[in-house]
Order: sequence, then structure tokens, then C-alpha cells
Amino acid sequence: MPTKGVPRAMNKLEELTALRKRAHAQLLASKSKVYEGFLAMEKAAYCDGALPKKQKELIAVGISVVKNCESCMQWHIEQAAAAGATFEELLEAIEVGIEMGGGPATVSARFALEVMESLGLKPRQS
Repeated sequence: MPTKGVPRAMNKLEELTALRKRAHAQLLASKSKVYEGFLAMEKAAYCDGALPKKQKELIAVGISVVKNCESCMQWHIEQAAAAGATFEELLEAIEVGIEMGGGPATVSARFALEVMESLGLKPRQS
């Protein structure tokens, strides 16, 4: 049940964050070799290289929309924003995901837009 005065999407985002953090801690505590390998791969994939981290995160946003992975959308939108992505850049990444995923991706895009709103990202004023 949503907390009074708190938008439903915010509660969902907070829940996704809590679940992700709990699973992360459990996998680390269990000394999962596969998870450790995944974290190393993630670190290597998103570090600056020929493409800067921001661009890589924007790519991941579009893929997350196509895959309809809400936790992925939240994580990669947050990471892209932290790397300096603007509302417009994130929106275009979401739009590429819509194009690549067709109609079903428009449903995923709604969640991605909620995440952006929760971060206070807004279009630039012309």
C-alpha cells in the first residue's frame, strides 16, 4: 500500500532498490564466484574507453527498455544521470529502445519515464 503523499512509482523504485541491495549483499556474503565474475564484467563493460561511461549507460537504458527489465531501467537511468546524461539524452535512449522493441517496448518506456521523473530530470527550457 502506498505511503500517504508518496507517489506509487516512488514506492516501487524504493522497493526495487532495496531488493537489489539485499540480493547484492546476499550474493557477496555467499561468496558466489559467478556473481563476483559478473561484477568484474560489469565494471569492465562500463568503464570509460572508446565510449565514455555515459554513452554505455545510455545504450544499457535502451536495451533495458527492450528487455522490459524495470530494475535494469532504474539502475542504468540512475547511472547515466550520475554520469551526466540529460533528460533529452535519456529520452532518446528510451526512444531507440522503443523503436528496437516495437509496441511492447512502449509499455516499458512508461516505467523508464517514471524513473526519470523520480530523479527530478526534466526537459531543458528552450
